[in-house]
Amino acid sequence: MPPETGHIADVGTPSRLEGGLLAASSRQLLVKRGLDMVLALLALILLSPISLAAACAIKLTSAGPVLYMQERVGRDGQPFRMFKFRSMYRDAERQRSAYLDLNECAGPLFKISHDPRITPVGRVLRTWSIDELPQLLNVIHGEMSLVGPRPPLPEECAHYGPREWQRLLVKPGITCVWQVSGRSDVEFAEQVRMDLDYIADWGLLLDITLLVRTVPAVLGRRGAY
Repeated sequence: MPPETGHIADVGTPSRLEGGLLAASSRQLLVKRGLDMVLALLALILLSPISLAAACAIKLTSAGPVLYMQERVGRDGQPFRMFKFRSMYRDAERQRSAYLDLNECAGPLFKISHDPRITPVGRVLRTWSIDELPQLLNVIHGEMSLVGPRPPLPEECAHYGPREWQRLLVKPGITCVWQVSGRSDVEFAEQVRMDLDYIADWGLLLDITLLVRTVPAVLGRRGAY
């Protein structure tokens, strides 16, 4: 489980993070929230045929639910349920320990480029980031933003130091700087640096720029697995 919210307050905030998103006015945050709601609702409508096709493919090809609700850590260390289209076999979590020695990521991350727990349909969904579409519901619920540091797993947070915990000072997002810069190919330390730079340099124009860059990043499929 993630540390209590008070743990983050004890970390302190370096001067570089005192501006940007942490210093945003109520009006700026309201605009960011409004942008999230409008674009998330629009994306849900426009991408509904893809979501329906994905749901049918998952249901017809493997046992288990269509949606997978995974516990993630959000702003100030608060846990929440993140929605995804299921891309793994039903018993994938129980099998994780058997594949720890195949982990290809440094730091607290666990990723295998050819993970045998992923279904054939799931591999297609991950390649095109379709498995992430249900997170638009998390955006509408207010647990996530369209742009922000990706929400970590509780077991990843167990290995966080003070620097890494600063990523949790803001609402997590669906896309971020390192998501449009190589995704899983970006080393963990570089992910942290990019996330902290985003928080420090935040502006609405930066969010819009990252949203625009997300489209070619998804179509390019680099680091998507």
